[in-house]
Amino acid sequence: MILPVYTYNHAVLKQRTEQINDMSDAVGDLIRDMFETMYRANGIGLAANQVGRGLSLTVIDVADREEGQDPGQLVLINPVIEAFSDDEEEFEEGCLSLPDFRDTVVRPTAIQVRYLDADMKEHVIEADGILARVMQHEIDHLNGIYFFERLSPIRRTLANGKLKKIARGQYDAEYETYRECDK
Repeated sequence: MILPVYTYNHAVLKQRTEQINDMSDAVGDLIRDMFETMYRANGIGLAANQVGRGLSLTVIDVADREEGQDPGQLVLINPVIEAFSDDEEEFEEGCLSLPDFRDTVVRPTAIQVRYLDADMKEHVIEADGILARVMQHEIDHLNGIYFFERLSPIRRTLANGKLKKIARGQYDAEYETYRECDK
């Protein structure tokens, strides 16, 4: 089932998500729905709070986005970044919760992440390139952080007009969205 993507200024996007302690049918259904929603929106990552669920869960699929590292579909439950590289790079990011808004973000080029998969088995992955960037972006969501909060102060100030438009619903998204005032 395709779920609406919650947009900027919804309270659930600024809250830290809750840990998942066991796999239930509801969580399994949510994982399937999140992948379906992400693909419909042409995204490469989606956090559970972006579809209104305050759970520490994200789905990622960077297939065909960059040569090299392509783990296919990834389900990260309770992910924690344990290490960052010293090297950083700039890269333009967008976000399904911020339609029509993109900006250049500086992030570490490589990370190490500990997480549980959909079978609740623990893994540690070392990622670089687009996978590392998407993981950092989605784990930020789980901690209530938008990518624009990683911008320099002047870039954040310049972004205010775009963010106000998104909060008012003045954007063009080819997927279903949900705003705080849509209640």
